[in-house]
Amino acid sequence: MSQSVTPSRRPAAPKRPTSGASARASAPSSGPAALRSAATTAVGRAAGQVAAATTAAAAAAQDVVGGAAKALATPTGLVGAAVEAAWLTTHLALYPWGAFGRHGRDSHLEYRVEHLPPTQRGLVVSDVEAAGTPILLVHGMVDNRSIFTLLRHGLRRRGFGRVTSMNYSPFTADVRVAAVRLAEEVEALVAETGYERIHVVGHSMGGLIARYYVTRLGGDARVHTLVTLGTPHHGTYTAYGWHNQLTRQLRPGSGLLRELDQPVPECRTRFVVYWSDLDQMVFPQRNAALTHPDLSVRNIDLHGVGHMSLPIIGSVVHGISTTLAHLDAEGHTVTPGVTELPRRGA
Repeated sequence: MSQSVTPSRRPAAPKRPTSGASARASAPSSGPAALRSAATTAVGRAAGQVAAATTAAAAAAQDVVGGAAKALATPTGLVGAAVEAAWLTTHLALYPWGAFGRHGRDSHLEYRVEHLPPTQRGLVVSDVEAAGTPILLVHGMVDNRSIFTLLRHGLRRRGFGRVTSMNYSPFTADVRVAAVRLAEEVEALVAETGYERIHVVGHSMGGLIARYYVTRLGGDARVHTLVTLGTPHHGTYTAYGWHNQLTRQLRPGSGLLRELDQPVPECRTRFVVYWSDLDQMVFPQRNAALTHPDLSVRNIDLHGVGHMSLPIIGSVVHGISTTLAHLDAEGHTVTPGVTELPRRGA
């Protein structure tokens, strides 16, 4: 049997006056010690956030590098790395020659077919307009038209009669400025050929320049199809390797990329986007794919292809040729999508 015991209560002692020292001790602390404590807590909290962000960034970097390492460790990746090294050496030798010339000098405006192999004559014979639609090639940062030496030759061999390229200054410091320069080049090509719409192929930053022209400067009225090769559509962490206005624009989340992410209602240009898991210039590599709710985009992922090799790979040349031979919105049937403008004086 349990018993509950109620403790006896003693009379409460009379309250004593609180001294000044004890009053200050019982009052909320607001002196230097309290400030130091609050500052230490804030610093500790900020350090914890920085540590968490650093850990997340390190994990992301490890994932990106690990993905590239996996691609390189495959037979296809090893071959791709060897091709990249060989083409880079060749491209450096061709670079001085590519620094000169204008698009009008390397355009073939005739429609001869006797020089084409039988399997390549069909494009010109079946759709002269598709074969004659101008194709403008736009190089990347600190590069020139020589990067397209093999692509230009491959497109011509497949029957395209007007394959041209442009150079912009290697000291270009703003994608927007280069896009204005591209707009001028497109208008000159339209006036020269009589075609009101053309195709554009952009390598690396050249694709970003062309995208800005198409989506922000009204270039969709002139560009039927834009093909990008290894373009950092969502930025690249390699841009943190050096610091200037241009590289700041190429970083993920930059003001330029936020502008490109804005709505593009009723954009008429279709996009074909090539990206590779072995691209050593775009990190993470998947940032070279394009996602935008308002754009008609076909992303094509490649395995074991280096950044500089993207314009020379046979599958890329063939894919571009097949795509540009079809001028409808989806690329399934051969339907003329451009019309000849009346020439002056005609």
